[in-house]
Amino acid sequence: MEFIEILKAALIGIVQGITEWLPVSSTGHMIIANEFIKLNISDECWNLFEVITQLGSILAVIILFFDKLNPWSKNKAPELKKKTWSLWLKVIVAVLPAAVIGIILEDLLDTYLYNFITVAIALVVYGVLFIVIERLNKNRQMKYEDVYDIDYPTALKIGCFQVLSLIPGTSRSGSTILGASVVKVSRTAAAEFSFFLAIPVMLGASLLKIIKFVAGGFSLNATEIGVLIAGTVVAFALSLFVIKLLMAFVKNHSFESFGWYRIALGVILIGYYIVRYVVM
Repeated sequence: MEFIEILKAALIGIVQGITEWLPVSSTGHMIIANEFIKLNISDECWNLFEVITQLGSILAVIILFFDKLNPWSKNKAPELKKKTWSLWLKVIVAVLPAAVIGIILEDLLDTYLYNFITVAIALVVYGVLFIVIERLNKNRQMKYEDVYDIDYPTALKIGCFQVLSLIPGTSRSGSTILGASVVKVSRTAAAEFSFFLAIPVMLGASLLKIIKFVAGGFSLNATEIGVLIAGTVVAFALSLFVIKLLMAFVKNHSFESFGWYRIALGVILIGYYIVRYVVM
């Protein structure tokens, strides 16, 4: 029984590792995964599982972009070190809108929006937006080609778009990439900035949920500990691969294909919801 639970945790870790960095909504996919690959763990442990696997994904970003994000790197000239510090400040500026609103509305969002219908509608709506914006940008000159070129007002605008990711099914990376595209940031720079935004956002959100778990006096059994480890390790490994793949993909392709995927998945989910919860 314990082996089956760990195997299921690994499968969900695959979902987390793949969807966290693609603009397709990892939260939405995790809700779906929990519907079809039901782990035999407590609700509190499932909430912790979602957090811990995200930490595995974040570790992959830190490792892959460590040199670029490290202002003390010996490989960087003084000017580049200065740009790196500036980049971190821009990330903090961009994080603030979602952090403030997320803290205020966290319980409300968890109660009313974490469901199939919200995810399905968000998948379809933002899928359409991806297609429309990519087509509008087809012959448009981008203003910011490199992530270091992004200025503070633009970083704040991208951060405001990130607020949309508080709605399940929207996608954190999807909302930031979409917002960056609107304000004339190239696909490569948009993807990188989205990855960097994830570090404080996901670390902060994870820390809050871990504190709530500990403060609630909850405990884990051996199976639940194994589930957390399996999901986190798999999410980390898959994230390493997916991030590299996405960065190679965006150099020569648009995000339009992700838009079509979102629409298809959203329609399937709406059909599933109607059949299971309305008709039956």
